[in-house]
Order: sequence, then C-alpha cells, then structure tokens
Amino acid sequence: MAKTESSFKKKLTTALKLVLTGLALFLVFRKMDTGQLWQITKTIHWIWLIPAGILFLLSKMFTAFRLNLYFKNINLNISEKLNIKLYLVGMFYNLFLPGGIGGDGYKVYLLNKHFQTPVKSLVKASLLDRLGGLVAIVFLLLTLILPVDLTLPFASQIPWELLVGISALLVFPVFYQMQKLLFKAFLPSFWKANGWSMAGQVAQLVCAWFILKSLGVTENFLAYQLVFLLSSIVAVLPLTIGGVGARELVFIYAHTYAGIDEAIAVAFSLIFFLISALVSLIGSSVRIDFDEK
Repeated sequence: MAKTESSFKKKLTTALKLVLTGLALFLVFRKMDTGQLWQITKTIHWIWLIPAGILFLLSKMFTAFRLNLYFKNINLNISEKLNIKLYLVGMFYNLFLPGGIGGDGYKVYLLNKHFQTPVKSLVKASLLDRLGGLVAIVFLLLTLILPVDLTLPFASQIPWELLVGISALLVFPVFYQMQKLLFKAFLPSFWKANGWSMAGQVAQLVCAWFILKSLGVTENFLAYQLVFLLSSIVAVLPLTIGGVGARELVFIYAHTYAGIDEAIAVAFSLIFFLISALVSLIGSSVRIDFDEK
C-alpha cells in the first residue's frame, strides 16, 4: 500500500512539473517576439559553443570535487574518478528522471548500500553540497549588482549599493555560522569546499560569456551574467523540469531592469539548457564500479 502511494506521489510530482514547465514556456513565448528568436538562432556562431560546453563540464567537475571533500569529512573515502562518475549519473537522474528518487537520492542509496555510510550523513553531505553552490551564486550575484547599471522599480533613502556591499561581505561569515550550527562535521573543509564552489560558478560565468559571444553580443555582458545568476537561483527550485521555463521567465521579466535584449536572453537560456542536457546525457552511459574505491 505504501509503495503504491509513493509511486502515485512520484507520478503526480512529475505531472505537476510537466504542467508548470509547459505553462512557463507558454508565458515566455507569449511575451516575446518568436520571429526575432528564430532569426537569432539562424545567426549563432556555433564555434563559440565548444569552449562553452567545456567550461560547463569543468564547472561540474569542480562541484564534484567539493562533494568529495564532504564525503571525506564523514569518513567515506572514494576516488575522484568514482566520485565524478557518481556525479554525472546524478546529473542524468536529476534532469531526465525527475519523477524518481533524483540524482542525490540515488547516490545516497548506492553509497549506503556499498559502503554502509549512514544515510543521515550522506543526506547532510548532499544538502550541504547544494547549499554551497547556492551560497557561491548569491555572493557572485551581489558582487555583480554593483557594476551593472540597473533600473530599479523603487527608491530608497539608504544607498542600496551600500546594502548590497554589506550583504556580500556577510555571505560567507553567515554561511560559516550556519554550517557550524547544522553541519559541524563538515567544517574542516569549509574554505576549500567554498573555493571549489566559487571555481564552479566562475566557470559557469565564463561558459555564459562564450554563449553570449555565439549570439553576437558585444556589450553589456555583466548584465546578462547577472540575470543568469538570478535565473540559476530560481532554477534550483524543484518546480519545472531541469529549470526549463523558470530560467526563461526570469530573463523575460528582468530585461527591463537590466537593459538586456529579451530575445537574446531567451536564446541564451535555451542554449545553456541544451549544453546542460548534453553533459547530463553522459551520465546515462556511465558504469559504476565500486572496486574503484
């Protein structure tokens, strides 16, 4: 009975994600000139997407190194090769099998089964891995807000640049205190893990730069990258399939404030998703050998 109920919930979750993805894409294409988007796709400089793909793959390798640091904190010692394979398989599960247990859940299951590492510790490592990536995005987002010329829909008596600067300075101290309170076992790797987080997100920003070059963008790069970071935060929410639709909606609604072209922004977002999907597909052909421990 419980198994049937669980299966129903998974199917319902998948169905809801599909509906929300479809609705988000409907809103995106309703609000923009699809003819302009089509013209943009015909002028893409494909050569720039090669380094973009390489940078995206590198960003995932860096974040995989971060996760393995957390594994070592809970006395789970696996090779980087095995860790990267597990990470790629997890990416595949997250993107292409959204109604199942998810990539993180599958990794927890495998590692608990083969190495008897406590599930609670593995779940904490996976959760902290996600939080670490989010913290790096927030820090870079706050940093990029300052040099970008934004048109804000509100007025403030206090210079908002000052508030943003203070917030940026507080990101890692606050994260440290939170980790000390909730994830104390992982504190020994705090700075090194966050170093990998930053490396991963910077690699994605460079990836974004190459995608923009492929679309013929010659100016306002920081504004596009700022909105890209904001869309990355929204895409983390488990509302749509792989963040599709959610990212594009952020670009659509942010273009007025950031001074970016909405058609180019949506084309950028779709290309980024395709690169992500192609890299995630690698996980479908990975074979896990636990003798590589």
